[in-house]
Amino acid sequence: MNGQDLKSLALELGFSTARICRADEAWSAGERLAEYVADGHHGSMAWMEETLERRQHPTAMWADAKSAVVVGLNYGPEQDPLPLLERRSEGVVSVYAQNADYHDLLKKRLKHLARAFAEKTGKQVKVFVDTAPLMEKPLAEKAGVGWQGKHTNLVSREFGSWLFLGVMLTEAELEPDEAERDTCGSCRACLDICPTRAFPSPYRIDARRCISYLTIEHKGVIAEEFRKPMGNRIYGCDDCLAVCPWNKFAQTSVETAFHPRPELKGPLLAELAALDDAAFRQVFTASPVKRIGRDRFVRNVMIAVGNSGDPALLATVEAGLEDASALVRGMAVWALAQLDPGRARTRAERDAEAEGDEAVRAEWRAVSRSGDQTVSY
Repeated sequence: MNGQDLKSLALELGFSTARICRADEAWSAGERLAEYVADGHHGSMAWMEETLERRQHPTAMWADAKSAVVVGLNYGPEQDPLPLLERRSEGVVSVYAQNADYHDLLKKRLKHLARAFAEKTGKQVKVFVDTAPLMEKPLAEKAGVGWQGKHTNLVSREFGSWLFLGVMLTEAELEPDEAERDTCGSCRACLDICPTRAFPSPYRIDARRCISYLTIEHKGVIAEEFRKPMGNRIYGCDDCLAVCPWNKFAQTSVETAFHPRPELKGPLLAELAALDDAAFRQVFTASPVKRIGRDRFVRNVMIAVGNSGDPALLATVEAGLEDASALVRGMAVWALAQLDPGRARTRAERDAEAEGDEAVRAEWRAVSRSGDQTVSY
């Protein structure tokens, strides 16, 4: 089986694109990653630092790797997700997480592809889908699948910014495809739309300011400066992806597994905030959302409630103030201060004294210090 046969098989298996590059050539991506970690832009994702040496080059993962087969799977949404940000009483879940976990689907197909190649050629193979310390995006650019845009994500001429990536490394020496060139030009749309200014410069992201990082990876209290910019984003953020001009060439994904579940098409914040642990697990079975756990998820929902401007959600806030999770209670305090500052100040001293968690007490003290500031919507 040669490289062309391998790419044809990948398309038959349902991948949207497949390209090949050398895995053993020198590249600068490893140096850029080391600088990124040295600057602390990875935030609390300690695993990036712990696996840095293995991440810096594909052969650090597997010394015998000669070629990389990079596959992409289109998950282009049916509609532009940005208008959902105006529906403030509803929560917005990132497009990629509105249904099945893509890791499972990609890995199943990649293993099928790898097994067929190994059986035909006798060559060893290894497959990777996101969770392993392998830099897929630089490999995808090198293979010609797309290029890393100014938002650091992959951009494709055919699929815009909506591609899941997987990689098969092999000891076989396959004919490489031509690398893709950066075609972002002078466009700054992805940088300028970022609500938290997470891009210190083009092609560089500070994860500590990224809403995707804050709502998914960050385990503690979300700093106050990021709460209002979060709006009603409760899991991830698609702004920099959705605004990319190359999306005009993207097609809606044919994978029904990535079409939004009905309950995640504009889910009401009040309903999401009311989820206990069992209900959360049931709603998000087989979903990427499940991995952050109920408490962090409802923490995000409470921030969205505070940003909703909807007095009807005050009952939701009151319930959050009694939640067993300090993360939820703390954000409920903030939400109350946004929706009803007067009531929040009235309760602050009493509730701070009764609160057993220091982080939540700090939220009540912040309400007390707010004085006569008013909130506008």
